[in-house]
Amino acid sequence: MAASHKVPQLSLLRKIPIHKCGVLTLCGFGVRVRMQSGHLEIEDGVGAERRHFRLPRVRHGLKRLVIIGSDGFVSLAALRWLADQDAAFILLERDGKVITVTGPVPSSNGRLRRAQALSQNNGTALEIAKELIAAKLVGQETLVRDRLKDSTTADIIAKFREQLFTAETLDRVRLLEAHAAVSYWSAWNTLPINFPRQEMKRVPEHWRTFGTRKSPLTGSPRLAVNPPGAILNYCYALLESETRLAVSALGLDPGMGMLHADTSNRDSLACDIMETVRPSVDAWLLDWIMREPLRRSWFFETATGNCRLMGNLASKLSETAPTWGKLVAPYAERVASKLFTSTSRSKFSYRPPTHLTQQHRREAKGRPSLPFVKKLKPDSICRDCGEQIRRGALFCSKCAGVATGQNFDAGRKSAQQPESLAKRSATQRLHQQAIQNWKDSHLPTWLTREVYLKEVQPVLANVAKSRIRAELGVSEPYSSDISAGKRIPHQRHWVVLARIAGVISRHE
Repeated sequence: MAASHKVPQLSLLRKIPIHKCGVLTLCGFGVRVRMQSGHLEIEDGVGAERRHFRLPRVRHGLKRLVIIGSDGFVSLAALRWLADQDAAFILLERDGKVITVTGPVPSSNGRLRRAQALSQNNGTALEIAKELIAAKLVGQETLVRDRLKDSTTADIIAKFREQLFTAETLDRVRLLEAHAAVSYWSAWNTLPINFPRQEMKRVPEHWRTFGTRKSPLTGSPRLAVNPPGAILNYCYALLESETRLAVSALGLDPGMGMLHADTSNRDSLACDIMETVRPSVDAWLLDWIMREPLRRSWFFETATGNCRLMGNLASKLSETAPTWGKLVAPYAERVASKLFTSTSRSKFSYRPPTHLTQQHRREAKGRPSLPFVKKLKPDSICRDCGEQIRRGALFCSKCAGVATGQNFDAGRKSAQQPESLAKRSATQRLHQQAIQNWKDSHLPTWLTREVYLKEVQPVLANVAKSRIRAELGVSEPYSSDISAGKRIPHQRHWVVLARIAGVISRHE
């Protein structure tokens, strides 16, 4: 009798689908999440990449279950299983829109919600909005000044930030934030977006630069038409989900905003607080696209020109969710504290608890105010073919040989150009003139060849080659030979090298 088919348990899988940060992302058609024999049975994917596995109640490591798209089902028993395991459930649309966010939250705090409802009338909402937008503009100014090297735009953003302190209405705060956003995204406009060389012919022209943040399809950031815009929209959706979980965990109403107007099907308070962390998401994306190329296969275009993320990239981006949650937690607690102290009876009572950051416990134990937040590093891919490679490398083993040969040929041709020959001749003349002008009396009597070989040379192996090159005014290969002891430089250099090695102080 043939053995019946069994669904593999998580402990038997070679590749655990849950990332070490606790995020599991499901996508594809016909996603199924249900209970089977006390286990959470999950099925997702498409075709040959279809996955089917079970999670036990213990040692599963699941903290967030993210589902992209609405094609499939989640049973009520599965939602109960997630609640029992203190795991959050997040449902996102394929364009990055947040549909549903649920998680382990306590009962609402009546005093906080009452203060939240009254904040528009007693000035607390204006004070909180100014503080949140000021933090956002500080992040934008720093990014533009330090990363994009655009001091002019950074100064403009700084002026808008200074005007926040004199703003008397929420409309004025919104206007200043909008003007700063126009200047901020204008600094990104010409930022190049790199793809592997072999994929460039299949990349649309408008994908090769960041362009405008507004989509021509909607007149807003929604429905992005290029890869960086699609990545930002998805990461912002993750940030919004994490902010909603944080706000709900503190007992606040995520839909009752202060800066964002009340709108159906939107968590306005979560959108208010997440503004502070948007520059951190932008900085993470900027570091990525400036350091690594993007792959064409990570994205696809719809019939209308909307750029969407493929499932593998969306799953990778979902792993950043805990990072954004840790970054937004202090601001959520700050808003809760402001609202709590705005009521007359709470001014001289205890401070609201800090369940998200454990700030009170850290202060009592004398620890740093906030733990270090480590951001996820994207995978490195080959600049030529786009294959995944080890982090820090530029090319795969196959393309590295071709690139080395091309660079060698280009360097050899460049070295024979008239400008290079003239520069090399001028340097040689300077060195020859220095040798002719040098006399043996310039060398200290104690600095002999034997002293150089025994005391100076061994120390130079630990000295940076760039310093030797700068101090002596020699080429990089020559400085490397000096450091390795392959060549003994002219005697006129011995005094400088002895000073670098710290030998002079012992003989004087």
